Amino acid sequence: MIQVDGTITDEDLRKAVIAACRDLTRSGLTYGISGNISVRRDERQFFVSPTGMAYDALEPDDVPLVDFDGRWFGRRRPSSEWRFHRDIFKSREEVRAIVHTHSCNATALACTGRGIPAFHYMVAVAGGHDIRCAPYHTFGTQDLSDAVLAALDGRSACLLANHGVIAVGASLPAALKLAGEVESLATQYCAARAIGDVRILNEEAMRAVIEKFLTYGKQDLTDAGLEFGGTGLPDVVINGN
Repeated sequence: MIQVDGTITDEDLRKAVIAACRDLTRSGLTYGISGNISVRRDERQFFVSPTGMAYDALEPDDVPLVDFDGRWFGRRRPSSEWRFHRDIFKSREEVRAIVHTHSCNATALACTGRGIPAFHYMVAVAGGHDIRCAPYHTFGTQDLSDAVLAALDGRSACLLANHGVIAVGASLPAALKLAGEVESLATQYCAARAIGDVRILNEEAMRAVIEKFLTYGKQDLTDAGLEFGGTGLPDVVINGN
Protein backbone atom coordinates (compact mmCIF):
# COMPACT_ATOMS: atom_id res chain seq x y z
CA MET A 1 0.00 0.00 0.00
CA ILE A 2 1.88 3.06 -1.20
CA GLN A 3 -0.89 5.20 0.21
CA VAL A 4 -4.16 3.99 1.68
CA ASP A 5 -5.83 6.98 3.25
CA GLY A 6 -3.27 9.69 2.69
CA THR A 7 -1.26 8.82 5.80
CA ILE A 8 0.49 5.44 5.33
CA THR A 9 3.37 5.57 2.86
CA ASP A 10 6.22 3.27 1.90
CA GLU A 11 8.55 5.40 3.98
CA ASP A 12 6.24 4.99 6.97
CA LEU A 13 6.37 1.21 6.58
CA ARG A 14 10.14 1.20 6.22
CA LYS A 15 10.53 3.40 9.29
CA ALA A 16 8.22 1.04 11.20
CA VAL A 17 10.47 -1.91 10.33
CA ILE A 18 13.55 0.00 11.53
CA ALA A 19 11.88 1.07 14.78
CA ALA A 20 10.77 -2.50 15.45
CA CYS A 21 14.28 -3.86 14.75
CA ARG A 22 15.69 -1.43 17.30
CA ASP A 23 12.99 -2.42 19.77
CA LEU A 24 14.22 -6.01 19.53
CA THR A 25 17.64 -5.11 20.85
CA ARG A 26 16.37 -2.60 23.42
CA SER A 27 13.96 -5.16 24.84
CA GLY A 28 16.57 -7.92 24.89
CA LEU A 29 14.67 -10.09 22.42
CA THR A 30 17.74 -10.32 20.22
CA TYR A 31 21.37 -9.25 20.11
CA GLY A 32 23.45 -7.56 17.45
CA ILE A 33 22.11 -8.18 13.95
CA SER A 34 20.33 -11.46 14.68
CA GLY A 35 16.63 -11.77 13.95
CA ASN A 36 14.59 -9.97 11.30
CA ILE A 37 11.28 -8.19 10.81
CA SER A 38 8.85 -7.70 7.95
CA VAL A 39 5.62 -5.82 7.30
CA ARG A 40 3.11 -6.42 4.52
CA ARG A 41 2.85 -3.70 1.85
CA ASP A 42 -0.03 -5.19 -0.16
CA GLU A 43 -1.35 -8.53 -1.40
CA ARG A 44 1.94 -9.57 -3.04
CA GLN A 45 4.74 -7.48 -1.53
CA PHE A 46 6.39 -6.84 1.80
CA PHE A 47 9.20 -4.82 3.33
CA VAL A 48 11.79 -6.81 5.27
CA SER A 49 14.90 -5.87 7.22
CA PRO A 50 18.12 -6.10 5.16
CA THR A 51 20.76 -8.73 5.65
CA GLY A 52 23.83 -8.15 7.79
CA MET A 53 23.26 -4.53 8.83
CA ALA A 54 23.42 -3.07 12.31
CA TYR A 55 19.95 -1.93 13.30
CA ASP A 56 21.18 1.42 14.65
CA ALA A 57 22.67 2.24 11.24
CA LEU A 58 19.52 1.56 9.21
CA GLU A 59 17.90 4.27 7.10
CA PRO A 60 14.51 3.92 5.35
CA ASP A 61 16.11 3.29 1.94
CA ASP A 62 18.05 0.36 3.44
CA VAL A 63 14.81 -1.61 3.91
CA PRO A 64 14.19 -3.63 0.72
CA LEU A 65 10.88 -4.58 -0.84
CA VAL A 66 10.32 -8.24 -1.79
CA ASP A 67 7.50 -9.67 -3.90
CA PHE A 68 5.99 -13.15 -3.86
CA ASP A 69 7.93 -14.09 -7.02
CA GLY A 70 11.21 -13.68 -5.14
CA ARG A 71 12.19 -10.35 -6.70
CA TRP A 72 13.64 -7.67 -4.45
CA PHE A 73 13.90 -3.91 -4.91
CA GLY A 74 16.10 -1.35 -3.21
CA ARG A 75 19.73 -0.67 -2.39
CA ARG A 76 20.17 -3.46 0.18
CA ARG A 77 19.62 -7.21 -0.11
CA PRO A 78 16.79 -8.65 2.00
CA SER A 79 17.29 -10.81 5.07
CA SER A 80 18.52 -14.32 4.35
CA GLU A 81 15.26 -15.51 5.93
CA TRP A 82 13.09 -13.81 3.30
CA ARG A 83 11.58 -17.17 2.25
CA PHE A 84 9.63 -17.85 5.42
CA HIS A 85 8.49 -14.22 5.52
CA ARG A 86 7.18 -14.57 1.95
CA ASP A 87 5.56 -17.95 2.54
CA ILE A 88 3.83 -16.85 5.75
CA PHE A 89 2.41 -13.78 4.03
CA LYS A 90 1.30 -15.89 1.05
CA SER A 91 -0.47 -18.49 3.18
CA ARG A 92 -1.89 -16.22 5.92
CA GLU A 93 -3.82 -13.26 4.52
CA GLU A 94 -4.59 -11.98 8.02
CA VAL A 95 -0.90 -11.59 8.88
CA ARG A 96 0.39 -8.04 8.43
CA ALA A 97 3.73 -8.36 10.23
CA ILE A 98 6.31 -11.00 11.15
CA VAL A 99 8.93 -10.86 13.90
CA HIS A 100 11.82 -13.34 14.13
CA THR A 101 14.00 -13.29 17.24
CA HIS A 102 16.78 -15.24 18.91
CA SER A 103 15.52 -14.40 22.39
CA CYS A 104 17.52 -16.13 25.11
CA ASN A 105 15.19 -18.51 26.93
CA ALA A 106 12.94 -19.37 24.00
CA THR A 107 16.00 -20.13 21.91
CA ALA A 108 17.55 -22.20 24.72
CA LEU A 109 14.34 -24.21 24.90
CA ALA A 110 14.29 -24.61 21.12
CA CYS A 111 17.86 -25.95 21.29
CA THR A 112 16.46 -28.94 23.19
CA GLY A 113 13.89 -29.50 20.44
CA ARG A 114 11.04 -28.68 22.82
CA GLY A 115 8.05 -26.43 22.24
CA ILE A 116 6.08 -24.82 25.06
CA PRO A 117 3.25 -27.01 26.37
CA ALA A 118 0.18 -25.83 28.30
CA PHE A 119 2.07 -25.35 31.58
CA HIS A 120 0.39 -21.93 31.93
CA TYR A 121 -2.91 -20.74 30.52
CA MET A 122 -1.19 -17.81 28.79
CA VAL A 123 0.26 -20.25 26.25
CA ALA A 124 -3.10 -19.75 24.53
CA VAL A 125 -1.96 -16.25 23.55
CA ALA A 126 -0.37 -17.91 20.51
CA GLY A 127 -3.74 -19.31 19.42
CA GLY A 128 -3.69 -22.91 20.63
CA HIS A 129 -3.05 -25.29 23.51
CA ASP A 130 0.72 -25.27 22.88
CA ILE A 131 3.50 -23.45 21.04
CA ARG A 132 5.14 -25.89 18.66
CA CYS A 133 8.82 -26.24 17.81
CA ALA A 134 9.60 -26.63 14.11
CA PRO A 135 12.34 -29.19 13.34
CA TYR A 136 15.80 -27.91 12.50
CA HIS A 137 16.72 -26.91 8.96
CA THR A 138 19.48 -24.63 7.68
CA PHE A 139 18.53 -20.95 7.92
CA GLY A 140 17.19 -19.33 4.77
CA THR A 141 16.16 -22.59 3.10
CA GLN A 142 12.82 -23.67 1.67
CA ASP A 143 12.92 -26.68 4.01
CA LEU A 144 12.94 -24.34 6.98
CA SER A 145 10.12 -22.28 5.52
CA ASP A 146 7.99 -25.41 4.99
CA ALA A 147 8.64 -26.50 8.58
CA VAL A 148 7.68 -23.03 9.85
CA LEU A 149 4.35 -23.09 8.01
CA ALA A 150 3.52 -26.47 9.55
CA ALA A 151 4.45 -25.31 13.07
CA LEU A 152 2.37 -22.14 12.65
CA ASP A 153 -0.74 -23.99 11.48
CA GLY A 154 -3.51 -22.67 13.73
CA ARG A 155 -0.95 -20.66 15.71
CA SER A 156 0.54 -17.19 15.69
CA ALA A 157 3.94 -18.18 17.10
CA CYS A 158 6.37 -21.07 17.03
CA LEU A 159 9.90 -21.97 18.06
CA LEU A 160 12.57 -23.08 15.59
CA ALA A 161 14.78 -25.94 16.76
CA ASN A 162 18.38 -24.82 17.41
CA HIS A 163 17.48 -21.40 16.06
CA GLY A 164 14.89 -19.05 17.59
CA VAL A 165 11.30 -17.79 17.51
CA ILE A 166 8.74 -16.52 15.01
CA ALA A 167 5.70 -14.44 15.97
CA VAL A 168 3.11 -13.05 13.57
CA GLY A 169 0.33 -10.53 13.99
CA ALA A 170 -2.30 -8.30 12.46
CA SER A 171 0.06 -5.39 13.12
CA LEU A 172 3.72 -4.87 13.88
CA PRO A 173 3.08 -3.89 17.52
CA ALA A 174 0.97 -7.05 17.95
CA ALA A 175 3.71 -9.28 16.53
CA LEU A 176 6.35 -7.62 18.71
CA LYS A 177 4.20 -8.01 21.80
CA LEU A 178 3.64 -11.69 21.04
CA ALA A 179 7.38 -12.27 20.59
CA GLY A 180 7.85 -10.83 24.07
CA GLU A 181 5.07 -13.02 25.48
CA VAL A 182 6.71 -16.13 24.01
CA GLU A 183 10.04 -15.24 25.62
CA SER A 184 8.32 -14.64 28.97
CA LEU A 185 6.53 -17.99 28.77
CA ALA A 186 9.75 -19.76 27.80
CA THR A 187 11.50 -18.19 30.80
CA GLN A 188 8.76 -19.38 33.14
CA TYR A 189 8.69 -22.86 31.63
CA CYS A 190 12.47 -23.28 31.90
CA ALA A 191 12.30 -22.16 35.54
CA ALA A 192 9.44 -24.57 36.28
CA ARG A 193 11.34 -27.48 34.70
CA ALA A 194 14.38 -26.63 36.82
CA ILE A 195 12.26 -26.92 39.98
CA GLY A 196 10.76 -30.29 39.11
CA ASP A 197 7.84 -31.91 37.34
CA VAL A 198 5.63 -29.40 35.54
CA ARG A 199 1.86 -29.65 35.73
CA ILE A 200 0.32 -29.43 32.24
CA LEU A 201 -3.22 -28.14 31.73
CA ASN A 202 -5.50 -30.46 29.77
CA GLU A 203 -7.08 -29.58 26.43
CA GLU A 204 -10.48 -28.89 28.00
CA ALA A 205 -8.95 -26.25 30.27
CA MET A 206 -7.08 -24.69 27.37
CA ARG A 207 -10.16 -24.63 25.13
CA ALA A 208 -11.94 -22.59 27.80
CA VAL A 209 -9.04 -20.13 27.89
CA ILE A 210 -8.89 -19.86 24.10
CA GLU A 211 -12.61 -19.10 24.03
CA LYS A 212 -12.22 -16.37 26.68
CA PHE A 213 -9.32 -14.84 24.76
CA LEU A 214 -11.65 -14.22 21.81
CA THR A 215 -13.31 -11.43 23.79
CA TYR A 216 -10.49 -10.51 26.19
CA GLY A 217 -9.99 -6.76 26.57
CA LYS A 218 -13.23 -5.72 24.89
CA GLN A 219 -14.94 -2.88 26.72
CA ASP A 220 -18.54 -3.77 25.82
CA LEU A 221 -18.65 -7.20 27.46
CA THR A 222 -21.24 -8.26 30.00
CA ASP A 223 -20.14 -10.14 33.10
CA ALA A 224 -22.57 -11.68 35.57
CA GLY A 225 -22.14 -9.98 38.92
CA LEU A 226 -20.46 -6.92 37.44
CA GLU A 227 -22.60 -3.81 36.83
CA PHE A 228 -21.58 -0.58 35.14
CA GLY A 229 -22.05 2.36 37.51
CA GLY A 230 -21.22 5.27 35.19
CA THR A 231 -18.14 7.11 33.98
CA GLY A 232 -18.01 9.44 36.97
CA LEU A 233 -16.74 8.35 40.38
CA PRO A 234 -19.15 8.02 43.31
CA ASP A 235 -18.65 9.88 46.58
CA VAL A 236 -16.28 8.43 49.12
CA VAL A 237 -18.05 6.19 51.64
CA ILE A 238 -17.21 6.94 55.29
CA ASN A 239 -18.60 4.73 58.07
CA GLY A 240 -21.18 3.28 55.72
CA ASN A 241 -22.57 6.72 54.74
